[in-house]
Amino acid sequence: MMKKVFFLGVMVFVLASFGNMAFAHFGMVIPSDTMVMQRDNRVVRVVASFSHPFEGNGMELVKPVKFGVLSRGKKQDLLTQLKGIKVFGHKAWELNYRVKRPGVYAFYLEPKPYWEPAEDKYIIHYTKTIISAFGDEEGWDEPVGLKTEIIPLTRPFGLYAGNVFQGVILLNGKPAPHTEVEVEYYNKDHRTIAPTDYMVTQVVKADGNGVFTYGVPHAGWWGFAALNAASSKMKHNGEEKEVELGAVLWVRFLDWQEK
Repeated sequence: MMKKVFFLGVMVFVLASFGNMAFAHFGMVIPSDTMVMQRDNRVVRVVASFSHPFEGNGMELVKPVKFGVLSRGKKQDLLTQLKGIKVFGHKAWELNYRVKRPGVYAFYLEPKPYWEPAEDKYIIHYTKTIISAFGDEEGWDEPVGLKTEIIPLTRPFGLYAGNVFQGVILLNGKPAPHTEVEVEYYNKDHRTIAPTDYMVTQVVKADGNGVFTYGVPHAGWWGFAALNAASSKMKHNGEEKEVELGAVLWVRFLDWQEK
């Protein structure tokens, strides 16, 4: 009898632990096209949100502090062009961007700090995605200049599922060694099922040079969130709280195709 009670107690503890697992937050910047070719629609729809991408749960994204695009070394402020929409039932933003010339375009977002009561801290995810147009691919590894960001070491477009992706994490412009990187699939249509809660978010760590590596198992959008604590805290209800800084990069991978 005592063994049965002990076993049931252990099972209750395990199930409660899994039920309380905190799933990853991701800033999201998702364009309708990542490789604009000559015959393609030259208007790219860009959607910005804040979500649990695998689970399909949204959070409110108030209007960002900054939203823009970097191309050929020049930044264009797009903040006033954002229009409010809903993603996973929560506040999000979109704009239509017309690609006029060949080049690489890095769309980036700096949000207002998000208070997460479940983790007792603020979250700021500096988010970006990179697309190419009309065959040009110069500058895909150019930093935007965000407080923290991922610089791809693998060209972030024209990728197959199964490719290995690498990036270096910058914090205040310098490599951030041994940073933990959360990796998650954008399960937009809810067709993918995780065998266990551990499989929702993959986790890798950067090496001593701030470089991380991940082999992508499935076609679609994948988010990489490199997480560090800010050097300073922010007040919430008069108390000093930790601030999580996330460098987030979204990359699309395509299936291999044959005739």
